[in-house]
Amino acid sequence: MMTMAQHFLLSAASRTLSLRSIYKSGEDAAYRTFCEMRWPETDGEAVCPRCGHGETYNISTRRKFKCKSCQHQFSVTSGTIFASRKMDFVDLLAAICILVNASKGVSMVQLSRDLDCQYKTAFVLAHKLREAMGTEIQTGEVLDGHVEIDGAYFGGHVRPENRKEDRKDRRLRENRSNRRRVVVAMRERLGRTVPFVTKSEADGVDLAKMHVDRMATVSADEASHWDDLHDGWFVERVNHSLTYSDHGKHTNWVESYFSRLRRMVSGQHHHVSPQYLYQYANHAAWLEDNRRTPNGGLAGQLVAASMDAPVSRQWKGYWQRAA
Repeated sequence: MMTMAQHFLLSAASRTLSLRSIYKSGEDAAYRTFCEMRWPETDGEAVCPRCGHGETYNISTRRKFKCKSCQHQFSVTSGTIFASRKMDFVDLLAAICILVNASKGVSMVQLSRDLDCQYKTAFVLAHKLREAMGTEIQTGEVLDGHVEIDGAYFGGHVRPENRKEDRKDRRLRENRSNRRRVVVAMRERLGRTVPFVTKSEADGVDLAKMHVDRMATVSADEASHWDDLHDGWFVERVNHSLTYSDHGKHTNWVESYFSRLRRMVSGQHHHVSPQYLYQYANHAAWLEDNRRTPNGGLAGQLVAASMDAPVSRQWKGYWQRAA
C-alpha cells in the first residue's frame, strides 16, 4: 500500500527551536547567540566596529566592550538594526522565533501579547526584522534560468454604496482609491523571489528589464502589457481564462508566493498601508524562499541578517518622530 510523503512542515526536522527552549536557556544564552551571529569569524569574541581590532575589554556589568586599540566602547547591537534596543535579548530571540514560526505572518496585537509589551514596541520591532529580511531579498542580483512574473493588487478597497441605484462601477479608474498598489513579483523556478511595489502592473516590464537576465526564459499570463517581454526574452504565455497550466507553461510558483502574501495581509494584518506594503512583500518572499529550512535555522539566519543590517533610518525613533 502506497502512503503519501509527509510534508516538511509536519516533520520533526522542521522543529529545531521552541519558545520553551529559548526561555529555559535564559538571557545569557540568548546574548551569546547574538554575539556569535555578530562575530561568527571569531566565535562570538568581540571585534571593534570602528577600527576592526580584535582585542577588547569586557565590561560585563553593562554588557559592553572597550577596544584596546582606539578605546571605543560598543555593544553587540551597536551599529545594527537593534541599536539602542531596550528589550532583553531573550525577548528579542523569542520575537524572532514567533515571527519565523508564523508561515503567513503574525498580527502585532498577538505579538505584543506574547511578548507582554506595547503594541508600538511589537510593531516597530517586527518592521525592523522585515527590514533585515529585505537585505536578503533585495540584493540587486539578476534573476536567471526560468523566471515567472506576475502582479497582484493590494489595498484601496472602495466600499459600495448601500442603495443599489447609488452604486458606481468600481472597475473604472475614477472610482478607484488612490491607495491601491500592485505587487509585481519575479520568481526563479527553484530559486529566489523578488517583489516590487508599483502603481501599475505594466511597470513590471521595466522592472524585468532591470532584474531579469536576457538569456532567461520568462513565463507570464495573458495580460497585454506582458507582450513587451517578447522583445528581448523567450517568453511562455498561459491563458488563465482557459487553464492554469498548458503543457508545462504556468506561473504557479509566483502564484504560490501571492497566495502566502494575500493570506498574510488579509488573514493576519487585515490592513496594510501602501507606505509599508513593500516590507510585507519582502517578508512573504523571505518565508517563501526559506520554506524548507527548519525554524531553528530560520531564526539563526534572521539574527545574522539583523546583526549585518545597519541602523534603521526609518524605524529608529519612529514613534517619537511620526506616531
